[in-house]
Amino acid sequence: MPMDIRVGDVIEMKKQHPCGSREWQVLRVGMDFKLRCSGCGHEVMVPRSRAEKAIRKVRREGETV
Repeated sequence: MPMDIRVGDVIEMKKQHPCGSREWQVLRVGMDFKLRCSGCGHEVMVPRSRAEKAIRKVRREGETV
């Protein structure tokens, strides 16, 4: 069963990006995820199966922590 990830969500990954940030914004959802690093703005396309394994936490756009 695929995870409920939506465009606009901010996801925290298990490993950090070389810039030091662990947070990514979801730009596109499908068989691949298009993600933008919250630290440096780098954009990547990641296969859904690989991204779902690496996700630690999901924050919705309108959700308060």
